[in-house]
Amino acid sequence: MTKTVALGEICLFYVGRPPPREVKEYFGGDILWLTPTEIVKDRIGAVSTSRETLSQKGFANSSAKLLPVGSVLMTSRASIGNIAISEKPVTTNQGFINFVCSPNIQNKYLAYWLLTNKSQFENAANGATFKEISRTTIKGFKIPLPSLPRQRQIAAILDRADALRQKDRQLLAHYDKLAQSTFMDLFGDPVRNEKGWDRVKIRDLVIDVKYGTSKPAEEKGAFPYLRMNNITYEGHWNFADLKFINLTKSEESKYLLKKGDIVFNRTNSRELVGKTAVYQRHDKMAIAGYLIRSRTNEKAVPEYISAYLNSKHGKATLQGMCKNIIGMANINAQEFQDIDILFPPLPLQTRFATIIEGIERQKAVVRQQMAASENLFQRLLQDAFGT
Repeated sequence: MTKTVALGEICLFYVGRPPPREVKEYFGGDILWLTPTEIVKDRIGAVSTSRETLSQKGFANSSAKLLPVGSVLMTSRASIGNIAISEKPVTTNQGFINFVCSPNIQNKYLAYWLLTNKSQFENAANGATFKEISRTTIKGFKIPLPSLPRQRQIAAILDRADALRQKDRQLLAHYDKLAQSTFMDLFGDPVRNEKGWDRVKIRDLVIDVKYGTSKPAEEKGAFPYLRMNNITYEGHWNFADLKFINLTKSEESKYLLKKGDIVFNRTNSRELVGKTAVYQRHDKMAIAGYLIRSRTNEKAVPEYISAYLNSKHGKATLQGMCKNIIGMANINAQEFQDIDILFPPLPLQTRFATIIEGIERQKAVVRQQMAASENLFQRLLQDAFGT
């Protein structure tokens, strides 16, 4: 039987620290200083930062406490349990608990065990303003400790499974870039407008612009209830966390989506306001009041308008026009319709929509592959650590 030991028995622990504020020249050196934002969620990240980033974020103080190559880094506050392994000597801010392994535990094995227990660490965290897990609490967690050859074998199996799911994620990202490059190839840069398209207002291309409902969600509602978090920053849908709502017959025509509707997030934080997506399902779903839905007239296709607003130029336009209201940014329905937009010929817009439809079909296949590779990875984690 594999024995279990407390983490405090097999690792040295180091908590990061902030730079001294009184030293203005502290940054700009060649010692890598990490904050939690550099650590990727839900995977084992390898920290190997470019020289350009080092010049901006590095410590200038050579006396900073350095963690050796191969140290396991874990975020300990805000987003708890994101894991990385250092590929060069590093130091971190106070948002980390870092592990230097003893000779009887392999660092990659430890990293996967930590990743597996992310939810346990979150449950053990304390704090009023934000949750944080302490070094003392972490030291008491028990980890199964098989022989080193078995640890290496487990880590190698998980590495291969993780590589499969990362490959699927990369393929999905490739299709997203393909959609963006297709937009630029067909319509050109919206800023330079090198193709010489006329400019119109969005109101010239849409009809039936309506706000969502402010009714509260209900536990046994008849319709899924889409909110601002169901639209991603890139302009896709995330149906993982759905609420539900009941509507009267008269409300259904106002608040239920139809296939091809443009959905615009009118209220959010400044960087997220204006998220836009085209609803492509036949399912009946309602929208909340923070969203606006519109339908195109005979002059435009919804995929073109959505892609325009999700382009780099579109994002900049939206950030420049939104108003702050009680800590939130807002773009109302009239302002949405007053946005300037290039007006390429309808056949070209239709061609773009056809290409996007093909890309989305391929992405659907990749998402199925992703689900399978993710399930495999999670099963292997459970087999390895008995979670």
